Amino acid sequence: MQLIGSIFQIILHLDTYLRVIAIDYGPWVYLILFMVIFCETGLVVTPFLPGDSVLFMLGTLAASGVFSLIPSIAILSGAAIIGDTVNYSIGTFTGPKAFTRTEGGFFKKDNLVKAEAFYEKWGGSAIILGRFMPIIRTFVPFAAGIGRMRYGRFIAYNVVGGILWVLFFTLCGYFFGNVPFVQANLTPIMYAIVLVSVIPAIVGGISTRRRTDRA
Repeated sequence: MQLIGSIFQIILHLDTYLRVIAIDYGPWVYLILFMVIFCETGLVVTPFLPGDSVLFMLGTLAASGVFSLIPSIAILSGAAIIGDTVNYSIGTFTGPKAFTRTEGGFFKKDNLVKAEAFYEKWGGSAIILGRFMPIIRTFVPFAAGIGRMRYGRFIAYNVVGGILWVLFFTLCGYFFGNVPFVQANLTPIMYAIVLVSVIPAIVGGISTRRRTDRA
Protein backbone atom coordinates (compact mmCIF):
# COMPACT_ATOMS: atom_id res chain seq x y z
CA MET A 1 0.00 0.00 0.00
CA GLN A 2 2.85 2.36 0.77
CA LEU A 3 4.31 1.78 -2.72
CA ILE A 4 0.95 2.53 -4.36
CA GLY A 5 0.60 5.68 -2.26
CA SER A 6 4.06 6.82 -3.30
CA ILE A 7 3.25 6.23 -6.97
CA PHE A 8 0.08 8.34 -6.72
CA GLN A 9 2.03 11.09 -5.00
CA ILE A 10 4.48 11.12 -7.90
CA ILE A 11 1.63 11.15 -10.45
CA LEU A 12 -0.07 14.12 -8.79
CA HIS A 13 3.13 16.13 -8.31
CA LEU A 14 5.00 15.31 -11.49
CA ASP A 15 5.79 18.96 -12.12
CA THR A 16 7.87 19.07 -8.92
CA TYR A 17 9.44 15.64 -9.31
CA LEU A 18 10.41 16.01 -12.98
CA ARG A 19 11.89 19.47 -12.41
CA VAL A 20 14.00 18.16 -9.53
CA ILE A 21 15.10 15.07 -11.49
CA ALA A 22 16.03 17.22 -14.51
CA ILE A 23 18.10 19.52 -12.31
CA ASP A 24 19.77 16.73 -10.33
CA TYR A 25 20.52 14.33 -13.17
CA GLY A 26 20.87 16.56 -16.24
CA PRO A 27 20.84 14.57 -19.52
CA TRP A 28 20.46 11.32 -17.56
CA VAL A 29 16.82 12.29 -16.95
CA TYR A 30 16.07 11.10 -20.50
CA LEU A 31 17.32 7.63 -19.58
CA ILE A 32 15.13 7.64 -16.47
CA LEU A 33 12.05 8.64 -18.50
CA PHE A 34 12.95 6.06 -21.15
CA MET A 35 12.96 3.34 -18.49
CA VAL A 36 9.60 4.48 -17.04
CA ILE A 37 7.87 4.28 -20.44
CA PHE A 38 9.71 1.09 -21.39
CA CYS A 39 8.77 -0.69 -18.17
CA GLU A 40 5.12 0.38 -18.33
CA THR A 41 4.72 -0.89 -21.88
CA GLY A 42 7.25 -3.72 -21.87
CA LEU A 43 6.82 -5.53 -18.56
CA VAL A 44 3.53 -7.17 -17.60
CA VAL A 45 4.34 -6.68 -13.91
CA THR A 46 4.52 -2.85 -14.08
CA PRO A 47 1.23 -1.65 -15.63
CA PHE A 48 0.77 0.84 -12.75
CA LEU A 49 3.47 3.26 -13.95
CA PRO A 50 2.06 6.70 -14.92
CA GLY A 51 2.84 6.85 -18.64
CA ASP A 52 0.10 9.28 -19.70
CA SER A 53 0.83 11.71 -16.88
CA VAL A 54 4.58 11.53 -17.46
CA LEU A 55 4.15 12.40 -21.14
CA PHE A 56 1.75 15.27 -20.43
CA MET A 57 4.00 16.79 -17.79
CA LEU A 58 7.06 16.29 -19.96
CA GLY A 59 5.37 18.37 -22.66
CA THR A 60 4.44 21.03 -20.11
CA LEU A 61 8.04 21.31 -18.91
CA ALA A 62 9.34 21.25 -22.49
CA ALA A 63 7.28 24.38 -23.17
CA SER A 64 9.09 25.98 -20.21
CA GLY A 65 12.50 24.99 -21.57
CA VAL A 66 13.22 22.33 -18.94
CA PHE A 67 13.25 19.59 -21.62
CA SER A 68 13.91 19.59 -25.36
CA LEU A 69 10.67 18.70 -27.13
CA ILE A 70 11.88 16.86 -30.26
CA PRO A 71 14.52 14.68 -28.53
CA SER A 72 11.97 13.87 -25.80
CA ILE A 73 9.37 12.72 -28.33
CA ALA A 74 11.95 10.67 -30.25
CA ILE A 75 13.41 8.99 -27.15
CA LEU A 76 10.07 8.15 -25.54
CA SER A 77 8.53 6.97 -28.82
CA GLY A 78 11.49 4.60 -29.05
CA ALA A 79 10.87 3.45 -25.47
CA ALA A 80 7.19 2.78 -26.20
CA ILE A 81 7.93 0.84 -29.39
CA ILE A 82 10.76 -1.21 -27.87
CA GLY A 83 8.68 -1.89 -24.76
CA ASP A 84 5.76 -3.31 -26.75
CA THR A 85 8.15 -5.35 -28.87
CA VAL A 86 9.71 -6.92 -25.77
CA ASN A 87 6.25 -7.56 -24.31
CA TYR A 88 5.16 -9.22 -27.56
CA SER A 89 8.28 -11.41 -27.48
CA ILE A 90 7.57 -12.46 -23.89
CA GLY A 91 4.02 -13.40 -24.90
CA THR A 92 5.31 -15.34 -27.90
CA PHE A 93 7.79 -17.24 -25.74
CA THR A 94 5.49 -18.01 -22.81
CA GLY A 95 2.23 -18.53 -24.74
CA PRO A 96 2.92 -21.98 -26.19
CA LYS A 97 4.27 -23.15 -22.82
CA ALA A 98 1.26 -21.85 -20.89
CA PHE A 99 -1.43 -23.07 -23.30
CA THR A 100 -0.61 -26.76 -23.37
CA ARG A 101 -3.82 -28.40 -22.10
CA THR A 102 -6.18 -29.91 -24.63
CA GLU A 103 -9.18 -29.74 -22.29
CA GLY A 104 -10.45 -27.75 -19.33
CA GLY A 105 -9.52 -24.43 -17.81
CA PHE A 106 -8.31 -21.21 -19.36
CA PHE A 107 -4.90 -22.59 -20.36
CA LYS A 108 -6.16 -25.03 -22.95
CA LYS A 109 -4.79 -25.17 -26.46
CA ASP A 110 -8.13 -24.25 -28.02
CA ASN A 111 -7.94 -20.80 -26.35
CA LEU A 112 -4.54 -20.22 -27.94
CA VAL A 113 -6.02 -20.99 -31.36
CA LYS A 114 -8.85 -18.53 -30.68
CA ALA A 115 -6.37 -15.86 -29.58
CA GLU A 116 -4.39 -16.33 -32.78
CA ALA A 117 -7.55 -15.90 -34.88
CA PHE A 118 -8.65 -12.82 -32.90
CA TYR A 119 -5.35 -10.94 -33.27
CA GLU A 120 -5.05 -11.92 -36.92
CA LYS A 121 -8.39 -10.17 -37.56
CA TRP A 122 -8.51 -7.34 -34.98
CA GLY A 123 -4.99 -7.09 -33.59
CA GLY A 124 -3.99 -3.87 -35.36
CA SER A 125 -6.86 -1.81 -33.94
CA ALA A 126 -6.39 -3.33 -30.49
CA ILE A 127 -2.70 -2.41 -30.41
CA ILE A 128 -3.21 1.22 -31.48
CA LEU A 129 -6.28 1.93 -29.32
CA GLY A 130 -4.84 0.00 -26.38
CA ARG A 131 -1.98 2.50 -26.22
CA PHE A 132 -4.37 5.08 -24.82
CA MET A 133 -5.67 2.86 -22.00
CA PRO A 134 -3.59 2.41 -18.82
CA ILE A 135 -3.20 -1.22 -17.73
CA ILE A 136 -4.70 -2.38 -21.04
CA ARG A 137 -1.72 -1.11 -23.04
CA THR A 138 0.61 -3.29 -20.97
CA PHE A 139 -1.30 -6.49 -21.72
CA VAL A 140 -2.30 -5.96 -25.37
CA PRO A 141 1.15 -6.70 -26.89
CA PHE A 142 1.60 -9.60 -24.48
CA ALA A 143 -1.71 -11.08 -25.63
CA ALA A 144 -0.77 -10.41 -29.26
CA GLY A 145 2.38 -12.45 -28.71
CA ILE A 146 0.41 -15.26 -27.10
CA GLY A 147 -2.05 -15.09 -30.02
CA ARG A 148 0.88 -15.40 -32.46
CA MET A 149 -0.05 -12.26 -34.37
CA ARG A 150 2.22 -12.02 -37.41
CA TYR A 151 5.34 -10.07 -36.37
CA GLY A 152 5.47 -7.81 -39.40
CA ARG A 153 1.85 -6.75 -38.87
CA PHE A 154 2.41 -6.29 -35.15
CA ILE A 155 5.49 -4.11 -35.54
CA ALA A 156 3.76 -1.83 -38.07
CA TYR A 157 0.83 -1.12 -35.72
CA ASN A 158 3.22 -0.97 -32.77
CA VAL A 159 5.27 1.83 -34.37
CA VAL A 160 2.18 3.82 -35.38
CA GLY A 161 0.50 3.39 -31.99
CA GLY A 162 3.65 4.21 -30.01
CA ILE A 163 4.34 7.43 -31.92
CA LEU A 164 0.70 8.57 -31.81
CA TRP A 165 0.48 7.95 -28.06
CA VAL A 166 3.67 9.87 -27.25
CA LEU A 167 2.81 12.71 -29.65
CA PHE A 168 -0.72 13.12 -28.33
CA PHE A 169 0.04 13.43 -24.62
CA THR A 170 3.34 15.27 -25.01
CA LEU A 171 1.90 17.88 -27.38
CA CYS A 172 -1.18 18.29 -25.17
CA GLY A 173 1.15 19.16 -22.32
CA TYR A 174 3.31 21.37 -24.54
CA PHE A 175 0.44 23.50 -25.86
CA PHE A 176 -1.93 23.48 -22.88
CA GLY A 177 0.14 22.63 -19.80
CA ASN A 178 1.26 26.22 -19.18
CA VAL A 179 -2.15 27.81 -19.66
CA PRO A 180 -2.86 29.67 -16.38
CA PHE A 181 -6.07 27.72 -15.73
CA VAL A 182 -4.24 24.40 -16.22
CA GLN A 183 -1.37 25.49 -13.98
CA ALA A 184 -3.82 26.52 -11.26
CA ASN A 185 -5.68 23.20 -11.44
CA LEU A 186 -2.84 20.79 -12.17
CA THR A 187 -3.74 18.24 -9.49
CA PRO A 188 -7.38 17.71 -10.58
CA ILE A 189 -6.21 17.63 -14.20
CA MET A 190 -3.81 14.80 -13.36
CA TYR A 191 -6.76 12.97 -11.82
CA ALA A 192 -8.82 13.67 -14.94
CA ILE A 193 -6.11 12.32 -17.27
CA VAL A 194 -5.95 9.05 -15.34
CA LEU A 195 -9.76 8.81 -15.12
CA VAL A 196 -10.42 9.58 -18.80
CA SER A 197 -7.74 7.10 -19.82
CA VAL A 198 -9.31 4.33 -17.75
CA ILE A 199 -12.94 4.94 -18.81
CA PRO A 200 -12.67 3.04 -22.15
CA ALA A 201 -11.30 0.00 -20.34
CA ILE A 202 -14.14 0.13 -17.79
CA VAL A 203 -16.79 0.50 -20.50
CA GLY A 204 -15.24 -2.32 -22.49
CA GLY A 205 -15.16 -4.56 -19.43
CA ILE A 206 -18.82 -3.86 -18.64
CA SER A 207 -19.85 -4.53 -22.25
CA THR A 208 -17.90 -7.79 -22.29
CA ARG A 209 -19.48 -8.85 -18.99
CA ARG A 210 -22.98 -8.14 -20.32
CA ARG A 211 -22.36 -10.10 -23.49
CA THR A 212 -21.03 -12.99 -21.44
CA ASP A 213 -24.06 -12.91 -19.12
CA ARG A 214 -26.45 -12.90 -22.08
CA ALA A 215 -24.58 -15.81 -23.67
